[in-house]
Amino acid sequence: MQHRQINILVTLNENYIPYLNVMLRSLIDSNTDCHFHIYLLHRAVSETAAESTKRIIGAGGELHMIKAADIDLSEAPTTARYPQEIYYRIFAAKYLPSDIDKILYLDPDIIVNGSVKELYDTDMDDYFFAAASHNGALMHKVNEIRLDIESTEPYINSGVMLMNLKKLRKEQDYKEVFEFIEKRKNLLILPDQDIISALYGSRILALDPFVYNMTERLYMLHAQLEKEFDMEWVRKNSVIIHYCGKNKPWKKNYIGHLDVFYNETLSKLKA
Repeated sequence: MQHRQINILVTLNENYIPYLNVMLRSLIDSNTDCHFHIYLLHRAVSETAAESTKRIIGAGGELHMIKAADIDLSEAPTTARYPQEIYYRIFAAKYLPSDIDKILYLDPDIIVNGSVKELYDTDMDDYFFAAASHNGALMHKVNEIRLDIESTEPYINSGVMLMNLKKLRKEQDYKEVFEFIEKRKNLLILPDQDIISALYGSRILALDPFVYNMTERLYMLHAQLEKEFDMEWVRKNSVIIHYCGKNKPWKKNYIGHLDVFYNETLSKLKA
């Protein structure tokens, strides 16, 4: 059987390798008809640390480790929760092989619950990114003021992004990114998605968050309002489940229902 070739991008430090492994296991298990080229863009992940990841991928794909080195991010705002690696996805077109035209970026705090082929085949046209937004009207208004973005442009969650590398290579201005950071660094809260949303809002194609970026907050809000919206709906329709924010399923104090998907995949790894 001919397997579909799909490019996946991840950017992280060694602390997130265990959660990356769970994500990749779910990706491969949910897409047995695909062969994944997984690009790990990093600053200091050792080959030894990545051995467990290679074992998880197995025959389902190949791991390509790329060390990011030659962009100075010393002035970019970082925190323990948002390390320097978050900026690598902004400049991914610079680091990745020039013959790759498209790649799907995935955060490690994700479970893939279905086929990613339809998402990967999305027509990007002149868009730089395809991503989902979680913001309501009030929060969007706050971001309009904070980041000087247009009311018609999305504020996206950067945990799941289809990236048009071909367009980015031709048109992305690195200097513009650093100028934006310098101008608004004291206002950046979620730095990478603040930057992507503010600079490229008109070049972002909107994805359905219920399908491609389902979160616990989305689930709890809509499960209370819509009778047909339950865990079975999520299991059948949500391709990507994202544990964004501080509420992580590997923490003892997790609040919600969607951790069942993480625990199911984790149990397969431990079996």
